[in-house]
Amino acid sequence: MANLRNIYDSRRIYKMVFIVVSVVLVGIFLYISNNLVNDLAEQERSRMQIWANATRELLRENSDSDVNFLLSIIEDNHNIPVLLVDADGAILQHRNFRLPEPVDSLAPLDISERNRQFLENKLAALRNSRNKIEIVLDDSTTQYLYYEDSTLLRRLAYFPYVQLVVLLIFVAIAYTALMSVKRAEQNKVWVGLSKETAHQLGTPISSLMAWTQLLPTMGVDPDVVADMDKDVQRLSTIADRFSKIGSMPDKDEADLVPAVEEALAYMRARIPKRVALTITSTPGAAQARVMLCKPLFAWVMENLTKNAVDAMDGEGKLDITVSVSTRQAIILVTDTGKGIARKNFKNVFTPGFTTKKRGWGLGLTLVKRIIEEYHAGRIYVKDSVPGRGTTFAIELPLIVN
Repeated sequence: MANLRNIYDSRRIYKMVFIVVSVVLVGIFLYISNNLVNDLAEQERSRMQIWANATRELLRENSDSDVNFLLSIIEDNHNIPVLLVDADGAILQHRNFRLPEPVDSLAPLDISERNRQFLENKLAALRNSRNKIEIVLDDSTTQYLYYEDSTLLRRLAYFPYVQLVVLLIFVAIAYTALMSVKRAEQNKVWVGLSKETAHQLGTPISSLMAWTQLLPTMGVDPDVVADMDKDVQRLSTIADRFSKIGSMPDKDEADLVPAVEEALAYMRARIPKRVALTITSTPGAAQARVMLCKPLFAWVMENLTKNAVDAMDGEGKLDITVSVSTRQAIILVTDTGKGIARKNFKNVFTPGFTTKKRGWGLGLTLVKRIIEEYHAGRIYVKDSVPGRGTTFAIELPLIVN
């Protein structure tokens, strides 16, 4: 039992390690991408500073700089949108903006009202950005250079977010695939273990059946033989249940209330007398019909009953209530036992999870499998208060005529 819990504890640790590593990798990629974007932004600002310096030198009256060289610097900018404005905010020059209407290359400043409004809007937006460089021509003349990020930089600015989404999708797919493989392996182990258990039980059960037929001829008390035969039949039922795990069992239409009573008949005679077991049904539940594999359904009810008796330490009340809604039947199993902490409402169905000193922690896992995979139903902890008791709920689809 301890080894089984250790196995599933280790698997949970592996999951956490996988998630932590994934988060670290995402963080590293985002850090690198953001640094790349910031470096490129600084490079563009440096280019614009050079562009501004070249513009200043060209506009100075007494400049001795190489005009052709300065013009080549200005003309070399083909991808960064630029606005040059005077101290009053009037646009003196624009470059690399995709204007709404074509512009005459011979008269680039003679633009339409629509283009002018477009540039004014761009200028208004750029005034609130950090993409501004002051150009001091002399003591009385100052101009300002505003520029937008290049198309490449804008695309790279979105790249970390695109990368994050892609990485998250990849991690989700990898995690899902990993969990699917583990569940498949787990299912194979369960199925193999169940069928091997059924097979191993077959031989001694057959032998015991032969002995129950032989013992009366040997003078053994018929009542003793009858009791032995009941237990042998019980073993045969258990083996039959194990043999059905791993393959879709045959189901038949069944009246739910009698099926519940029949499933609990064996446990009723074997639970402590200090446990008051009651089975009630609400109006309409008596007509509830569902598709059931009765041997497996009986296993479910017996498992829940045994767990409840253990939780109550053999003393308390166990109420089974059957009711119906529009399209489903509902079975509530309520005990007055120790209760379950809310954080463990889902964990109780996890293989290996148990609060008992003895046990494998597989009972409720198999119960969940039987209800949800074989009967298209649902089982969950409806309510539980530590120290006051627990209510399990089973929902099964009704046969609608």
